[in-house]
Amino acid sequence: MGVMESMALAGKPSKGRAGEGAARGARHGAARTAWFAALALLAAVAFPLLVPNPFYLAVANLVFINAAVAVSLTLMIGTTGQLSLGHAAFFASGAYLSAYLSTMQNWPVLLAIVCAVGGTVLLAWLVGRLFLKLSGYYLAVATLGVGFLLGIVLRNEPQWSGGPDGMSVNPLTLAGHTLQGDAAWYGVLLLVLVLTVLASVNLLRSPAGRALRALHDAEIAATTMGVDVQSYKVRIFVFSAAIAGFMGALYAHYSGFVTPDAASFLHSVQFLMMAVVGGIGSIAGAVLGAGIVTLLPHLLAKAAEYETLVVGGILFAVVLLMPRGIVPTLRERWLARRTAHPEIGT
Repeated sequence: MGVMESMALAGKPSKGRAGEGAARGARHGAARTAWFAALALLAAVAFPLLVPNPFYLAVANLVFINAAVAVSLTLMIGTTGQLSLGHAAFFASGAYLSAYLSTMQNWPVLLAIVCAVGGTVLLAWLVGRLFLKLSGYYLAVATLGVGFLLGIVLRNEPQWSGGPDGMSVNPLTLAGHTLQGDAAWYGVLLLVLVLTVLASVNLLRSPAGRALRALHDAEIAATTMGVDVQSYKVRIFVFSAAIAGFMGALYAHYSGFVTPDAASFLHSVQFLMMAVVGGIGSIAGAVLGAGIVTLLPHLLAKAAEYETLVVGGILFAVVLLMPRGIVPTLRERWLARRTAHPEIGT
């Protein structure tokens, strides 16, 4: 009987083997993610050499800008679970502050961008200190109100915002060279997006990132373990707003024009859709979601009257079929398949 039991146990995978398999799967997953990221970066670098039409570069530049903002938003929602419906307010704050300082006050553009990010950080800190004690729908409504208030100010203060018609913005000058044209901006915006992604990934892997994820999963438990919940919430909120303000400032100098629509509720919803479609809490998902949401209006240019319907249908399908977003859902399905069939990918 003992021999038969030994044979039976030998035929069953032990917990140690299962653990080793899971660890090996995680290592393979990390390596595969690194390869995908390297291939995506290589494709992005080669993209300007492969497309003859500058229009595609302009669309790619918008994707880079939106992707960086979506990454900043998914950092906040995916870690602390804070829902913001006014993220476009910080984007517009950076855009208008840089535009005003560089165009109307004749400040050097680089200094204007730095001060614009600083002003956005200050605004986010004030909002965070006032409203981050709220949660859920209350916080969403509070941030929505901030966006509405900023939009009203931008439309009714033409002496420094240009009013409803917006204002022109001076071009960015680097090392005596004026940065103009989609091709020139392509490399700058791609570099900024790569740095944003790397900074976000490093943040999530740091002790601070683990503390932030603890807030999302179990805030009371995190408080019991000594995590300063309020402080971490304000910090990630300010960090997220700083990225949005920086991208808003770059967008203003890239496009050469900025309007109050930059702070609109629709713009905030678009940023939120990018994070939700790609996958809340997923950096790669935020980039993918930004690409999908940014490209859809251009792909539907010949059927503009159906754009809202199609976008709503895509969002509904993603929420219904992939409630965690595209990238996390596909990753989970792949890992489940690897667990069921360990020979895959070996």
